Amino acid sequence: MKNLIIYGSFIVLIAIITNSVTVEGQNCRSTGVFRGNSPPAGQCSSNCCVQNQVYFTFQCSPDVTSQTPGILSLRSFQNSGGVGPSKCDSQYHSDTTPVVALSTGWYNGGTRCGKSILISANGKSVKAQVVDECDSTKGCDAAEGYHPPCGYNIVAASKAVWKALGVPVSQSGQLSITWADA
Repeated sequence: MKNLIIYGSFIVLIAIITNSVTVEGQNCRSTGVFRGNSPPAGQCSSNCCVQNQVYFTFQCSPDVTSQTPGILSLRSFQNSGGVGPSKCDSQYHSDTTPVVALSTGWYNGGTRCGKSILISANGKSVKAQVVDECDSTKGCDAAEGYHPPCGYNIVAASKAVWKALGVPVSQSGQLSITWADA
């Protein structure tokens, strides 16, 4: 049993080391790791935490430039979205409104709240308002809708953003983008 615990700890340590990344000149290392728990029945419908899966947490994001690389993901900001109201204004937002949540490092304690960013992909661009944080530091609990922590480079966007970029919602998932403060 002792050897199994040591071996398991070694595997987690290796995973933490290999999950350190350098992006845009910034060394962004995982700030933590935890094992997920499955959500209670009916509490999560998509992208849910998995029992005993290892999840990494981050407090950093790449430096913001005129073409910051990131990953666009789909998120509902409506009351039916499974996540509470937006952190910036304690409100829900329609999926027909171009709004986003940024990874913890980019959210920067709310300094981008209410500001617009310009997202580009597929030869198109769209302005969206920052209304929330896509928390990279915690997850797999009721407060986070039983979703895993966000990655360090996520722009979680409403359906309106995907539509403006010419991507049908039926094909949404993750899309490589660039973005900048507008």
